[in-house]
Amino acid sequence: MHATMMQMPLTIESILQRAEGPFADVEIVSRRADKSLHRSRWGEVAQRARRLARALIGLGVRPGDRVATLMWNHAQHLEAYFGVPLAGAVVHTLNLRLHPDDIAQIALDAGDSVLLVDEVLLPLFEKVRQSPAFAGAPPFKTVIVIPCGTAAHDPNLGEKYVEYEPFLVSAPDAQHAPLPALREEDALGMCYSSGTTGRPKGVVYSHRSTVLHSLVVALPDSLDLSRSDALLAVVPMFHVNAWGLPYACALVGARMILPGPHLDPESLLELLANEQATIAAGVPTIWMGIRDALEAQPGRFALRAGLRMVVGGSSAPEKLIRDFDRMGLTLIHAWGMTETSPVGLVSRLPPEASSFSEDERYALRAKQGTPPPLVEIRIRNEQGDVPADGKTPGELMVRGPWIAGSYFNRDDAERWTSDGFFRTGDIAHIDARGFVQLTDRVSDMIKSGGEWISSVELENTIMAHPAVREAAVVAAPHPKWSERPIAAVVLKPGAAASAEELHAFIAPKFAKYQLPDAFVFVDAIPRTSAGKFLKSALRERFKDWKW
Repeated sequence: MHATMMQMPLTIESILQRAEGPFADVEIVSRRADKSLHRSRWGEVAQRARRLARALIGLGVRPGDRVATLMWNHAQHLEAYFGVPLAGAVVHTLNLRLHPDDIAQIALDAGDSVLLVDEVLLPLFEKVRQSPAFAGAPPFKTVIVIPCGTAAHDPNLGEKYVEYEPFLVSAPDAQHAPLPALREEDALGMCYSSGTTGRPKGVVYSHRSTVLHSLVVALPDSLDLSRSDALLAVVPMFHVNAWGLPYACALVGARMILPGPHLDPESLLELLANEQATIAAGVPTIWMGIRDALEAQPGRFALRAGLRMVVGGSSAPEKLIRDFDRMGLTLIHAWGMTETSPVGLVSRLPPEASSFSEDERYALRAKQGTPPPLVEIRIRNEQGDVPADGKTPGELMVRGPWIAGSYFNRDDAERWTSDGFFRTGDIAHIDARGFVQLTDRVSDMIKSGGEWISSVELENTIMAHPAVREAAVVAAPHPKWSERPIAAVVLKPGAAASAEELHAFIAPKFAKYQLPDAFVFVDAIPRTSAGKFLKSALRERFKDWKW
């Protein structure tokens, strides 16, 4: 028996039709490089995206070609998010925080043929262009430059590059450059992992995976997005498609606020307050900076009551959640990876939590949460699937319609199980309510005297101390125990704490062998391009530690 339902492909076209239909007048706010604000609307973004698609086709871009972006968060980047896939091509967001040689290697691996680049990032592009990786060959067939309102606009730009606005004007009409028919299985976008455990790996998202991810991200027990929301996307648009939020916002008609290159706490707080954002998304370091700025200047910024702040990228300490609650703001824990599009877990309290103690509720909110619909998880160690006891560790594995089934241009079949689960490399445990808590990366676990120690649990407990801004724990070689934990600690401005004080503060929560043998006070902790702790740099620093 056959179903009687219509066969409608799930493509980016369906999302854009909603954005330019009932949501055409919903505003998009962009902060430019010169800090001026640019205001457009979903209808205008959609119209310009279609024009960009036709201009790319007129340029010779064909289905499957990769079109790279080297851009901050603003309306023109949003146009590329839709315009490139509408042309049948693949939008590849290059991570501008990487070393120029790494950017060049990734662009070569992806096979990028066209580049859209912000004018303010041309100095970075010149370094990329001169990378030995290109061996003197032109890195891109065409380079298109977006002015972004900078006061330093070069009037002679068009002599060397293609300028974005004239390029859009030059687009042939729909009759001479018809947009291709899209299939839901076609490639839509491409991102590379941060490469903290080896060479960056490419992940290719489909139209179908993107539409399904957008639908589920908007659900109430996921990130709860609607047309009533105004979302500040602090997470860069070059990082896992800004967690898929631009597509989800277009789907539900949410207003978008894009901060450009200005990610300092004061600039972000001005946007949050002046534009009355209802939801924002960023990594823990962003929210730590926001927290510190609000504590330093209470009452200065009139944020909207009930502002929700999605935190991902790495674990957020429970204390950070408590601090924002005291300010009337809500931090929502989520987890994902480049390979998961990225939303794989969201921490939302179940209805019965209303009867829990305050400490029990915070303990749940500090976990990464439960999988959204359509995502399957399991946690497995050498003995098999771990019991749901909230303490037995294993590797988190995931499967679903927006989870990568392979890498681009690489054979890493060992990252997938025989029945299709992706091995995340994250160590986690799960409780009876299905809440998952990540305790470490496989590569960051510390094995001392045959016993495993979680660096993340130590870090979050140290960061609960009122004098501590952030902390990272790594293993250092030890002549007797093989490895011992060392904690690198950054104190809050003007705060003081001794190693002995921090040791005593965390001692009640850990076995003696789990406690760090040293607390090293540092000015800053090295980070990856995604804002995560770069523990490899700390391990290198402490590899010859004198015990």
